[in-house]
Amino acid sequence: MAGVQGIDHVNLSAPAELLERVRHFYVDIIGLHEGPRPTFRSGSRGYWLYAGAEPIMHLTSRGGGEAAAQATGWLDHIAFACANLPAMRAKLDAAGVPYRIDVVDMPPQVQLFLTDPAGVGVELNFRG
Repeated sequence: MAGVQGIDHVNLSAPAELLERVRHFYVDIIGLHEGPRPTFRSGSRGYWLYAGAEPIMHLTSRGGGEAAAQATGWLDHIAFACANLPAMRAKLDAAGVPYRIDVVDMPPQVQLFLTDPAGVGVELNFRG
């Protein structure tokens, strides 16, 4: 069937210094891992962060005249399916990352809402 099959990836493009903080946040705190990234003809640099075998977050280094933040319109947050709520809360607490908790009944899950170093809203979902 033609059409959208799912989300392929999220791209965050920022100056190199901010990109390093963002990479640290998503790898060391959220639990994604750095993996292979193709070499692009454009000379683009950055990281691909994986959840399991899937590269779900692309971080791209920007500089020069493009260093200003881009308008994101009405985008509110990105959400990740997660496991091990106590371990994640311990990581966030140890890193001093503030978050808000919500519990929903359909589907039964606990949600953590936080903000990454670039100001992007992040939702972590723990089902069951």
